[in-house]
Amino acid sequence: MRIALFATCLADALFPPAAIATVALLERLGHEVVFPTGQTCCGQMHINTGYLDEATAVVRHHVDVFEAAGCDAVVAPSGSCVGSVRHQHAMVARRAGDERLAARAEAVAARTFELSELLVDVLGVDDVGAYYPHRVTYHPTCHSLRMLRVGDKPLRLLRNVRGLTLVELPAADSCCGFGGTFALKNADTSTAMLADKMTNILGTGAEVCSAGDSSCLMHIGGGLSRLRVGVRTVHLAEILAGQGAGS
Repeated sequence: MRIALFATCLADALFPPAAIATVALLERLGHEVVFPTGQTCCGQMHINTGYLDEATAVVRHHVDVFEAAGCDAVVAPSGSCVGSVRHQHAMVARRAGDERLAARAEAVAARTFELSELLVDVLGVDDVGAYYPHRVTYHPTCHSLRMLRVGDKPLRLLRNVRGLTLVELPAADSCCGFGGTFALKNADTSTAMLADKMTNILGTGAEVCSAGDSSCLMHIGGGLSRLRVGVRTVHLAEILAGQGAGS
């Protein structure tokens, strides 16, 4: 299969290992991965903060780039960004009165997948041949859990990783408190939610907390680093590619 990588802003600017691992994993499984160099932000931050007019041009650019890629599928190591592509892009286009763009956005969205969705639902794989000898707990991010409804796909993949001990995270479906600008506009509430999440992570005795979104891992990882407890955050893609630190 020919797959286009939608790297996302966070991977491009702050956490490139998540995107690199996604490519390494898919190529190891025998697929061709291309990187459309014209890609930029998906527009989620514009949309979520009310800049819908400005978001229209961003959506149009995203559609142009991934249409031109001519791939069978688009993959992103982010449930949050895939959620925006699927649930927001056509809405933004229709609000702008551009039904043709909305239809094109829906076509791109229909072949855009979060990594675990692509592996399990499209490629039919739940054992990617990974090795990661660590005790890991998994945080299901809000967008992947509630918008994309990926269910237990990430857990199925992790259970088949050699050497990995997967431990259940208490109150796993509770938000970590990041929520993009929510963490800035509601800092006290966000901090309290993060404290609860960290308490549950530490209670598992895990060495690593994994998730499918770098944004949540950034929030959780920042909190854990300040506690100096030695628990790391590692993106799901890095574990599945066998590239996590210390693997």
